[in-house]
Amino acid sequence: MTSTIPTAKAAPVTDPPPAAPVRRRSASRRRSTPLTIAMLAVLAYFLLPLFWLLIASTKSTQDLFNTFGLWFSHAPQLLANIKATFTQDDGVFVHWLLNTVLYAVVSAVGAALLAAAGGYGFAKFRFRGDRFGFNLVLGAVMVPATALAIPTYLLFAKAGLVNTPWAVILPSLVNPFGLYLMRIYAADAVPDSLLEAARIDGAGEARIFGTIVLRLLAPGLVTVLLFTLVATWNNYFLPLIMLNDPNLYPITVGLARWADQAQNGGAGASSDMLALVVTGSLISIVPLVAAFLLLQRYWQSGLAAGGVKQ
Repeated sequence: MTSTIPTAKAAPVTDPPPAAPVRRRSASRRRSTPLTIAMLAVLAYFLLPLFWLLIASTKSTQDLFNTFGLWFSHAPQLLANIKATFTQDDGVFVHWLLNTVLYAVVSAVGAALLAAAGGYGFAKFRFRGDRFGFNLVLGAVMVPATALAIPTYLLFAKAGLVNTPWAVILPSLVNPFGLYLMRIYAADAVPDSLLEAARIDGAGEARIFGTIVLRLLAPGLVTVLLFTLVATWNNYFLPLIMLNDPNLYPITVGLARWADQAQNGGAGASSDMLALVVTGSLISIVPLVAAFLLLQRYWQSGLAAGGVKQ
């Protein structure tokens, strides 16, 4: 007699439930017609003056008044205007350009280093009066530079620095906004653990700042450098009251002097003087555009730093 062992029936195999359909994001971005129009208006607001300057630099003084401002004349003369700009008054425009480069570069580098040192000190050191000092810096940001021009002139006159390059460079080294920006940047960009490790290894504070901190602050440093470079390059009022020698003028004051001669018929004025002023203005913005293009990636990262707390 044989016995049979009952076997369990295998559970029926069922297909897994279908997965919920994944919503794919539309490849095309949403477009807003009012926003597009607003952006085009802003773009035109900033680019139209540059376009006019480029067009006007190809014209003579007569064509500046007798032709349409946003298009070329029948006889463009850009190269002739550039040559005349560099040879006018025995090539004084070259002196103005070199003076502007000297003032802007020295001021920008010095202001960036001072702002980095001050911002790092406020961010990583605690001392008596640190909060009051930083609030004082914030208050200085709100003070316009023109309000300090006359007191600065009187102070420099007492020190015998008027009509010297230092009269333009030294005031430009003070950048309260740059110090504020570097303080915010240093608070997140410089880890406290890295500073402690360097101190344990025996590094002094000056060595830590020069070899470690400056490298970490490079994006913010370039941002402050660019801001100060543009501010000093375009500065007009301070050099106007500080300098008397035409050979020390920056481009802003020099071109204003040419414009005054063109309007009032002063000494050395010519019939094409106004065209030279326009051409000189075009030449003066080329170094700034080149600086922004070369340092653009550092500038953008420096602006974004400190915006998000990690």
